Amino acid sequence: MTISSLTDTYTLSNGVKIPVVGFGTWQTPDGDVAYQSTLDALAAGYRHIDTAAAYGNEESIGRALKDSGIAREDIFVTSKLWNDMHGYESAKQALEDTLKRLDLEYLDLYLIHWPNPKANRENWAEANAETWRAMEEAYEAGKVRAIGISNFQVHHFEELLKTAKVTPMVNQLFVNPSDVEAEIVAFNNEHNVLTEAYSPLGTGKMLTVAAIQEVADKYNKSVAQVALRWSLQHGFLPLPKSMHKERIVENGQLFDFELSAEDMATLDKLEGVAGTHNDADKTNF
Repeated sequence: MTISSLTDTYTLSNGVKIPVVGFGTWQTPDGDVAYQSTLDALAAGYRHIDTAAAYGNEESIGRALKDSGIAREDIFVTSKLWNDMHGYESAKQALEDTLKRLDLEYLDLYLIHWPNPKANRENWAEANAETWRAMEEAYEAGKVRAIGISNFQVHHFEELLKTAKVTPMVNQLFVNPSDVEAEIVAFNNEHNVLTEAYSPLGTGKMLTVAAIQEVADKYNKSVAQVALRWSLQHGFLPLPKSMHKERIVENGQLFDFELSAEDMATLDKLEGVAGTHNDADKTNF
């Protein structure tokens, strides 16, 4: 497919269209910063906003969505269920709380944030199954237009599929040139699941990698733009995050160049230069 703007879309397995680049809000403080950066992103042309209960900024983002003047149906909004709310009843309550904080009647996408929280380590698969049942009901009821997962590796995903009636439409992963997560990405592709790339700049660590700078210089682009373009050319959906207006604008300017096959291969070989994903089975949260 040809991608030419921030409003171009991928189509999820259920037919829902999702803008090809999202605006990430992890580590964006609640209050004026989250509010203004979301407004800046919408003004720059982003129509896909990604937040989570754990980020603590849903209320500010909700205000920005309202104050932007953009029609609700023209903005794609994602949030995520946090680790302390796994289970059927808890997940139902978590979604209601998120909708209230965002002041929305529905979400476009709702994700299980982590597959194996520390509190559920003894029964994570059962907890995920019950959580997913609640999310499937919310999906059927129209409270969410799509449902998915985040940080799930193959064994987590396989376990969920044993009881799921609805296959996740998205798996949001730590994916960038420093960690291509090849096994789970292949599994996603086999199941028609879109891979979203959070921390597509390696939480900023990618910006100082000389090999990427060399590629960026060839195209007269920034390291961030090259890393994000890499994501798009792999068919991923990157979620760049910034609190600075000029960077927000720059991160959306990805459509007037294309990386060569040679340069894509160079970036594919940078495993570990800016860190790799957390092991979901060993996290302490």
